[in-house]
Amino acid sequence: MFAGSAFPNREDRMHFHAWQDISMLAVLVATVLGFVLGAVWYGPVFGKAWMRETGFTAEDLKKDFNPGKVYGTSFLLGLVAAFLLGMVLGPAPALGYAAGVGFHIGLFWFATSFATNYLFEKKSGRLFAINAGYHVVQFTLFGVAFGLLG
Repeated sequence: MFAGSAFPNREDRMHFHAWQDISMLAVLVATVLGFVLGAVWYGPVFGKAWMRETGFTAEDLKKDFNPGKVYGTSFLLGLVAAFLLGMVLGPAPALGYAAGVGFHIGLFWFATSFATNYLFEKKSGRLFAINAGYHVVQFTLFGVAFGLLG
């Protein structure tokens, strides 16, 4: 099946590292960085534009808002995402490498996946740029956390 592929043997293929090798401090710091980024990104930087593009008002966002559910679940999902990036990067990755991998995952996995959905859902390019841009920066920051602490 892989005859003539770019990965002639198993050792040359990308693989996940053992979960025991992942820095839990880097996972936690990456998740917190993503949370801080979200507060800034969807607050003072793009908050008004995001609300305009989604059709939400400040009152809409407050209605039936359960902060424990929203923030708690978001934090857990961030932990999972950061942990899995750590499994891709492995123990003690170089800072430039880790940030670069995070950036490319954000851009080429997340942003392209968002683009497909946004095309079918007929969402605006501006909303795509806001949401996809957040994940590109988020995963770059995740990589920075692993490069510094991982």
